[in-house]
Amino acid sequence: MRKDKIDLDEFEKEDMNGVSPMERREFLKIGLAITGIFAGGTLLSAVSTMSRVFASADEYAEKYPYKPHYSMVMRQDRCIDCERCMEACIVTNDVPDYGYRTTILQKDSPDAIGQKREFIPVLCNQCNNPPCVRACPTKATYKDKKNGIVMMEYKKCIGCKTCVVACPYNARYFNEEKHAIDKCNFCVDTRLSKGEKLTACAAACPAGVRIFGDLSDTGSEVYRLIHQIERPVWVMRPEVGAKPNVFYMKG
Repeated sequence: MRKDKIDLDEFEKEDMNGVSPMERREFLKIGLAITGIFAGGTLLSAVSTMSRVFASADEYAEKYPYKPHYSMVMRQDRCIDCERCMEACIVTNDVPDYGYRTTILQKDSPDAIGQKREFIPVLCNQCNNPPCVRACPTKATYKDKKNGIVMMEYKKCIGCKTCVVACPYNARYFNEEKHAIDKCNFCVDTRLSKGEKLTACAAACPAGVRIFGDLSDTGSEVYRLIHQIERPVWVMRPEVGAKPNVFYMKG
């Protein structure tokens, strides 16, 4: 199995997809800060309320009337780094060994009893306000008007990688076989359109990390987890205003 998981030092050295190592380093630092590893009071408090994770029922129903409104909640501290999510994604979506649709970031940091290791699953956040869509000069990447998934029309893609640079989550890569940018699309073509209820990664996870479902359904588990008040829910890089549909929590 290839090792797509990247620690902070490796993330800084790599230079994939035309995005500078410094940009990727800053992304990782911000992502880890939001998960609490480097969390200062400002960052943590900024993303620990429902209004800040853009998940209020009124806003989603009025401004983003997708139905189904596909979303995913990452119960981040449950991740055991077994890589089954990555393996399932590769097989289901024919992902080449140089690319990825989902990966796992890892970070070791000192704590009171030695070293603390955390794993952070990452994939396309299917943003409600996607920077990649705004950046694409040929409209090859677009947001599906029915379900809100950020899609690729490969024939329109000229491989300029503008969307790769624009993506706040480093979730795109150039597929040499397709001669186009590729990314996660919540398995809409390989599973959802065929009657499956879960993405490949969610179905394969043995620890219940990835909870996939319909945010427009108030009875769904993703809706319940995002709107419960017992535990903080956050999104990665809220400051860019992308308004993601991938949420994180612990527990």
